[in-house]
Amino acid sequence: MRIGIPRETKTLEGRVALVPAACGDLVRAGHDVFIEAGAGDKSGFPDAAFEAVGVSILPDAAALYGKAELVVKVKEPIEGDLKHLRKDHLLFCYLHLAAEPALTERLLDIGLTGVAFETVEEADGSLPLLAPMSNIAGRIGVQVATHLLHQPQGGRGILLGGLPSTDRGHVVVLGAGAAGGNAARLAAAAGARVTVFDKRQDRLAEMMAIGANVTALYPYVETVADTVSRADMVIGAVLVTGARAPHVLTRQMISDMPDGSVVVDISVDQGGCFETTRPTTYADPTYQVDGVTHFAVTNMPGAVPKTSSHALSAAILPYVQQMARSDWEANPSLARGVNVRDGDIVHPALK
Repeated sequence: MRIGIPRETKTLEGRVALVPAACGDLVRAGHDVFIEAGAGDKSGFPDAAFEAVGVSILPDAAALYGKAELVVKVKEPIEGDLKHLRKDHLLFCYLHLAAEPALTERLLDIGLTGVAFETVEEADGSLPLLAPMSNIAGRIGVQVATHLLHQPQGGRGILLGGLPSTDRGHVVVLGAGAAGGNAARLAAAAGARVTVFDKRQDRLAEMMAIGANVTALYPYVETVADTVSRADMVIGAVLVTGARAPHVLTRQMISDMPDGSVVVDISVDQGGCFETTRPTTYADPTYQVDGVTHFAVTNMPGAVPKTSSHALSAAILPYVQQMARSDWEANPSLARGVNVRDGDIVHPALK
C-alpha cells in the first residue's frame, strides 16, 4: 500500500499523524510510505528522521496526494487539501462531519472513502482514536482557562487553589469522559473546588474518587444552571459519537455567570455544547459574550504537537496497519468508523 502523510494546513496546527518510528514499522511491513516535506518540523521530527527509516520525502501536497492510496492526516481536509483528494483515496483522519455540512458535501462530491478517527469504535463503545487527544484537550482546557482567569487577561483574578484566608476557585466540568475526566483531575490537583456533571453513575463514582474537593452530580437542567451561575471556570466536554453535540449551556446560563469568568468548549469540533460557542483558532483564540471569556479553538491539542503526535501515532498505528490491507473492513471497529463512501453518507449519526 502507498501511504501518504501530508503536512497539516490548519491554522497553527503542528501535529503530524505518524512519527518516524511508526513509519519505520510500516516500511518494514513492506509498505511505501511518503511524507510531504516539512510535515513533522513543528512536532520536532525533521525530514531526515523520516528518511532514516525509509520514508520518501515529497516536495509538496500535489506530489504527496498524487502518490498516496491511503492518506493519513490529523485534522479534517480544508481547501488546500480538498483540491488534491480523489475518488480512489482512502482518507483516515479526524473529520467531525456533524459540524461541517459543507465539508461533508465536498467529500460526497469527490466520492472517496472517509474513515474518521473519532468514530472508530470498539465493541464496548470506547473510542480509542479520540481518547488520546481528548485526554490532552481536557488538560489544555484547564491550563488555558487558568491563565485567562488572571486579571491582566480580563479574568476575575482568581487563583484556583486559593490560600489560607481565601476561597478556592470553582471549576465546573460538563461530561466525565476522557476530556472531562482529565480536566477535572487537573483542576482538582490545582486545589480548585470542582463540580463534575455526567449521566453515568460509574463515571460519577470515578470523579468522586479523585478527592474530597470534587463533587459529582447528575446534570438536571436546574442544577446545572444554578451551579454554573457561581462558577469561575466551566469546561464543556459533552460527546455523542459522530453526532453534533447538544447545547448543555444556554445563552441565559452564560449571562448569569460572573463577569471575568471563563468557559472552554472542548466539544467545539462537534459543534459545541454551549449555545454561545463559535469556532476559533490559536491565531485569535478567545471572544467575549456577556462578560464571559470563551475559548473554543478547534484543534486544542495542536498547541503541544510533540506530545500530541507521539500519543496520536501510537493510537492509530495498529489501525493504519489494518487499513493497508485489502480486507480492512472485516475489522468491525474500522467498519464503524466509515463516514462517507462513493458519494453516500454511511455513518448512522450523520444520516
